[in-house]
This record gives sequence, structure tokens and C-alpha cells, in this order.
Amino acid sequence: MTRPLVRHALYASPLFREALGAIPGLLALAFLGMRRILASMDTQHALNTFYLEEPPAPACTAGSGVVGRFAPSPSGRMHLGNVFASLVAWLSARKAGGRVVLRIEDLDPRTQSGPWAELLIDDLRWLGLTWDEGPLYQHNRLEAYQNALDTLEQAGLLYPCFCSRAELHAASAPHASDGTPIYAGTCKGMPADEVARRMRTRQPALRLEVPAADDPRGTVAFTDRVFGPQCEVLAHDCGDFLVRRSDKVFAYQLAVVVDDAAMGVTEVVRGCDLLSSTERQMYLQHLLDLPTPAYAHIPLLLAADGRRLSKRDHDLDMGSLRSAFGTPERLLGRLAGWTGIAPDTRPRSAEELVACFSWDAVRAHRDNLCIDIQRFMEGAGPAA
Repeated sequence: MTRPLVRHALYASPLFREALGAIPGLLALAFLGMRRILASMDTQHALNTFYLEEPPAPACTAGSGVVGRFAPSPSGRMHLGNVFASLVAWLSARKAGGRVVLRIEDLDPRTQSGPWAELLIDDLRWLGLTWDEGPLYQHNRLEAYQNALDTLEQAGLLYPCFCSRAELHAASAPHASDGTPIYAGTCKGMPADEVARRMRTRQPALRLEVPAADDPRGTVAFTDRVFGPQCEVLAHDCGDFLVRRSDKVFAYQLAVVVDDAAMGVTEVVRGCDLLSSTERQMYLQHLLDLPTPAYAHIPLLLAADGRRLSKRDHDLDMGSLRSAFGTPERLLGRLAGWTGIAPDTRPRSAEELVACFSWDAVRAHRDNLCIDIQRFMEGAGPAA
């Protein structure tokens, strides 16, 4: 538990090890880059910071070790933003000659009934976004999550938290970049007799204690493939975070870390709304001795009024998209042209888009994109 985190991050990634052999100068560049990133921070513990440099883009060869993934939640019908995230994840893996695995993130009992999981699978098939393994359902993986939780508990890193969501949001504490309140440690160090008394009326959640702000183990840095260098001091930027909810549902952060490792995932491609989750997941990977994949966070597609597309609001969901476009080629071609993946909006299959795809194109169009629904559905190009 006390070994330097930088050692774990560097040697856990097979892509990084390959890069070291292929590009001898990378170590020097990474060191200089790390110094620039941390220059504006309190550098008392900079040299011990947990840092993951972006691996180079792998060559497109058969049998590549790249493994990407789809990880949709069956909380409703896929919308255009979900399609975009799935498309980029698929194109990145296929461009590298890699594999794709499908995971259905149905930890919440409310997502385990209804037609949504089957509709997600059917929509992905219709789009031509094929996968090589799965679907794996999280509700069948509870034992694996419990084993990870036990490891953390045996290390003395967990404590019960009785704070309700309303109490957390009502507090005047600062909020993380994703809107989650930064936990003030209200329940940390609670005496055992008080814990027992409260448990008679309320089941607690479980929180993972993060290192103090001046402890180098609590500073996590990495280079995102789209948004570049990122760095977070866990104690300042998120605080002790949940690993199991009070209803005993395992938290997203814990489950995805366990599942990505079990599925051999080497690159995670997802919306930039999850960018701030990465440092927490990397910290969990270290504690559980799991490999760290490469991360790429892509822009969100927004409604014309600036809000995020939502399954709840049925924004450009796959039911209406399939009806309006008729073929996956028409839909994917339009989407690729609007988001800068392709040079124009002419119909293209997923396979045809592989030749167009590059991370440089994604980086060049990394601002969130407002979708004029009428223009998109009528076949016009994006507004200038």
C-alpha cells in the first residue's frame, strides 16, 4: 500500500511499456511535461505524484492488444449523444485493429427491468457497432465488487457515512467539477458506539478515505487523449468518496474499475462529463493493484438550449432516429460530418468511417456541440 503510485501507474500499462521500448526519449519528455503540469501547484510532493502519460496511438495491425468497450446504462433508449460516444469508442478500437467488449451497467435495480437493455443491444447491432465479447451485465458481478470492497475494508480505508443526499447538497461545502459535493468528512472518525446507535435507524453508505492534501499519494495526474494534462488533489477536489450506497448498491467508481480490469480494457472512451471521475478510478486501480487503461473524453452533444441530451427527455432517441434516417449509413454519415470525424455528411457505414477516424480530428472539435434538431434531421450541415 505504500509503494510510490508513479511506479504503479507507469508499469501497469502495457501500452506505456511498449512506448518505452519504441521511443527512447519519452521518459525525458514525460518528466518535463510533468514538471510543467505541476508548476502552478504546491510542489512539496511533486516528484511522488501518481502520473500517467498518454500512450502513443497504436499501429493498425491485426491482433492488436487494444481493447475498447461500450458501457451503456439501460435507463432509457439511446440518444444521439450515446451513439456518438459508442461510435468513437468503436472507431478507435477498430482503427487500431483491436477488440470491443460490451458491458451493460445495470447496477441500480431500477435499470434491471423493462425493455431498455435489449433495445440498447438491438440499436448497437443496427448501427453496425459490433462487439467481440459480451454483453456482460453488472448485476451478475456483485461478488467481484464485494471482493474489491473487502480488500479496501481490510486495509482500513473505509468508514460508514450516515449523511443523506439532501444533507450533502444543503451543506455550504464546495462542489466538485461534476457537481458532486466535496465531502467534508462529517462521519470520519465516528466512535463505534455512535455508529452502532445510528445503524439502528439508518443504513450507512461506505466511503473511501483519501490521503491528506499534503500526502503525495493523494495527487493523481494523467494525460487525457483529447483534453490533455489533468491533475487532481483528491482531498481538495473530491474528498472521501462513495464506494457503496446506503441501499447497498455498489458505487459506479468501484464497479467500473473492477469490470474494466476483468474485461482487459486498455482504453476508455466516454463523454467529458465523466472526466473528473478518472482520478478517483485511477486511485482505486492503485489500491486494488489493477492496471490503468488510457483515457479519452469526448465532447458532449447538447440540445439547442445548451442542456445535455437526456434519455429522460427522449432527446433524439434511437426510436426517432431510426425512423427518420431509415438506414444506419445515413445516420452515421450525418453524425460523423457534424462532429468533424468525417469531412462531409454523406452516408457512410461504421466500417467506412474507420478510414476517416483520427484522434487529431476529435481534438480539433473538442468543444461541446449544440445540435439544432431540425437542421440535423432535415439533412443540413452544422451551422457555421
